[in-house]
Amino acid sequence: MRIDLHTHSTASDGTDTPAELVRNAARAGLDVVALTDHDTVAGHAEATAALPAGLTLVTGAELSCRLDGVSLHMLAYLFDPREPELARERELVRDDRVPRARAMVAKLQELGVPVTWEQVGRIAGDGAVGRPHIASALVELGVVPDVSAAFTSDWLANDGRAYVEKHELDPFEAIRLVKGAGGVAVFAHPLALKRGQCVPESAIAELAAAGLDGIEADHMDHDPATRARLHGLAADLGLLATGSSDYHGSRKTCRLGEHLTAPDVYAEIADRGSGARPVTA
Repeated sequence: MRIDLHTHSTASDGTDTPAELVRNAARAGLDVVALTDHDTVAGHAEATAALPAGLTLVTGAELSCRLDGVSLHMLAYLFDPREPELARERELVRDDRVPRARAMVAKLQELGVPVTWEQVGRIAGDGAVGRPHIASALVELGVVPDVSAAFTSDWLANDGRAYVEKHELDPFEAIRLVKGAGGVAVFAHPLALKRGQCVPESAIAELAAAGLDGIEADHMDHDPATRARLHGLAADLGLLATGSSDYHGSRKTCRLGEHLTAPDVYAEIADRGSGARPVTA
């Protein structure tokens, strides 16, 4: 089985619609794909309706969190999207996205970049506006060669000159909410140092003690040594170790299925999730 548990659609900052994403996943030879848009479940219904025969969809979201001043992401799988506490927190994060993005555009303008809010809004469309949309605007303007190059201290990284904080969950609270909604919590790309500061491994151990289910070990932002280190950490802490592409369509260079989750790990995630079930056409 080929299993990719981290993708994004136009419901957040990907370039494929949810329907296009599941069709492209099938064409890429995937057996299972998770739709994990940022802080939203808006793409789930469309993806489910368009699901090709033979492909299983895992519904989820990537939750924005912050611990001791460090931004991090929590992948939540198979939770009940109607559970009120988690739904309310997702809404708070989404509501903060527009003023935060406007503030980053203003900072860029102060730095001499001729970016406009209208340009960013056009790129974001109906999606949940975020840094990748602003990064795409910088690419259009020729300020950076690609989206990844915008996530540096010069521009949009967590310590960047144009960075602006947003409402983010405490990850311990995120774990509680996800589990309370019947979901499974996996720490996304925990040692992606190229994105900025990461939490120490001691914090991952504390999250594991609080009910974290797994860590995303195999990811494009982890080099081979880091992947091996994370697999070892997962084994030491009794955590699941997942792999995934973090696919964003044409916005990033990663391909569907670039990194994969082992079938036994996926089976355990599916078994632990009780708020929703994987969907097969």
